[in-house]
Amino acid sequence: MPAQTIAPRTSEASHAMSSTGEFLRNRKLMMFVLVGLATGVMLWLTGAEMALGVTAYLVLGIVIVITAIDMFKDLMRGHWGLDILAVIAMIATLAVQEYVAGLIIALMLTGGEALEDLAARRASRELDQLLSRAPAFAGRIHPVTGEVERIAIEEVKVGDELLVRSSEILPVDGVLLSNHATIDESSVTGEPIPVNYHAGDPLLSGTVNSTTSFTMRAQKVAADSNYASIVRLVEEAVDSRAPMVRLADRYAVPFTIVSLLIAGFAWFLSEDPVRFAEVLVVATPCPLLIATPVAFMGGMSSAAKLNVIIKDGGVLEVLARVRAVAFDKTGTLTEGKADVVEIHPAARTVDETLQLAAAAEQYSVHVFADPIVASARTQQLELPEVVTADEVATNGVLASLADGTSVRVGKPSFIEEVTGPIDRPVLSAGETAVYVSVGDELAGVIILSDPIREQSAETVSRLRRAGVAEIAMVTGDITSTAESVAHAVDIQTVHAETTPQTKVRIVQAMRPRPVLMVGDGINDAPVLAAADVGVAMAGRGATVASESAAAVITSNDIARVADVAYVSRRTVQIALQSIWMGIIISVGLMLVAASGYLPAVMGALLQEIVDLVAILSALRALRAHRGARRESPARQEVPVG
Repeated sequence: MPAQTIAPRTSEASHAMSSTGEFLRNRKLMMFVLVGLATGVMLWLTGAEMALGVTAYLVLGIVIVITAIDMFKDLMRGHWGLDILAVIAMIATLAVQEYVAGLIIALMLTGGEALEDLAARRASRELDQLLSRAPAFAGRIHPVTGEVERIAIEEVKVGDELLVRSSEILPVDGVLLSNHATIDESSVTGEPIPVNYHAGDPLLSGTVNSTTSFTMRAQKVAADSNYASIVRLVEEAVDSRAPMVRLADRYAVPFTIVSLLIAGFAWFLSEDPVRFAEVLVVATPCPLLIATPVAFMGGMSSAAKLNVIIKDGGVLEVLARVRAVAFDKTGTLTEGKADVVEIHPAARTVDETLQLAAAAEQYSVHVFADPIVASARTQQLELPEVVTADEVATNGVLASLADGTSVRVGKPSFIEEVTGPIDRPVLSAGETAVYVSVGDELAGVIILSDPIREQSAETVSRLRRAGVAEIAMVTGDITSTAESVAHAVDIQTVHAETTPQTKVRIVQAMRPRPVLMVGDGINDAPVLAAADVGVAMAGRGATVASESAAAVITSNDIARVADVAYVSRRTVQIALQSIWMGIIISVGLMLVAASGYLPAVMGALLQEIVDLVAILSALRALRAHRGARRESPARQEVPVG
């Protein structure tokens, strides 16, 4: 195993521990209250009033103190919750000795919190994979003794000679000193195929050594290296997100005021303090507390049936309000697979151009190499013998044939080094050109097409019909290719030839908000985290993009973007319906209690029925995916291996 140590992520670990601890605490508190209620009911039935009072004061006292502490913390953060009404109701039941009613209220409160925390435990651990890749140590070669010493990555200085063992992560940006190295750059570029490098070529931190040990010279310190900048970018983007507010909390202040007014008037008119407690017992806002998390859990489950994993229930609320959407191109709007579709001959024929290109590309690991070689083999073309072949990183392949001919395959600028200026063909949607030279002549141009996903245009159309006002493409691809794809799927705004940093700035500046970003490459991680909600296309495998996204589409179907937007809108609609139903029923019961026709214990039991009705209403979100399927046109599901 390589001597690679993973740097701990203290804040993320502590956050996860805090969330788990809160869930366990609320669950234990609910069980404690349940035992207390069972005990209280037995004491009430046997007439042990004093023991019942002690039990109620003990159980309710603990619940009130814990809830009050949480309420104070929420108020310090500027959040006004519904729990204050439950606390007042529990205190009132103790004051008028309605102990069983108070214990029922405590169970409703703690049970609702435990259920809400269960939904929250689905929250994203979006940075774990990205951040855990950051190396903590490097192997520095001593300039005098030549011995390899293990040092903290922060101690690496510009000019240090470093040893990178097989399967180790490159600690800093640098230049290759060894003759050859094969690097897995998928963690940075999103390309799954390793790239060959030669002495003098630049290397990026965060990539993985896929060959035997090699040496490199550090050109940047760890804090200034490529991977560190991406990590900082994602961290800053996530930290800049506004905190989610529980949907039901928006109704907290008006509902609390109305409830206290009704209870106060009932006390004033009847001159009986018990009437105040009886009203507040049925005013306990448990339907409001329970309906939202249950509906959101149902929505998350419904999305999962559509092959979309929602990492946080709060994401559904943001998705329901999305007004702007940004799409990456390659692997998102397009399939992410290339095929040879056309060859433009120049100094050589069509077949000769393909033969020369395939001969050289046999020795390349570039994503376009395989389709070119496969096309030549399909046509049963005999490839000329290659004596040497070198891959020039980010440019193409330089090969020497047995007859001494020099062949270049790659970018136009790479070919123009020997041919001079060349004409570049006009490309259609999803097309990319690979140029081939022989000697100092342009042999021809091979056109490859990355087909647009079948459902891309319909997905854009469905989002517009759902009220999305702005849809843009944000891609690192060249302008001509990006614009052709955008035109084909009816996207007017195109940002091409962008970097991860400019993508973040573009998405952060998009209006109106909230903004949804859809991408698939690992280099999309920063912009997915920077958007109000990021959705990763992960049908081709899990990547850092999946970790930094708020939702992950596990199938290879872009139509799921529109599907999950529908599910989110339907889920929030159901949650609001359940909340309003709970409010209306509670107000009705409060008016009955204010008239003196609803004893506290009976009111508490009726409130439990209201809770059940609210839960059943909220569970309708489990069927939201059916509506998404009815809304979308019939399509063949693309299987994912």
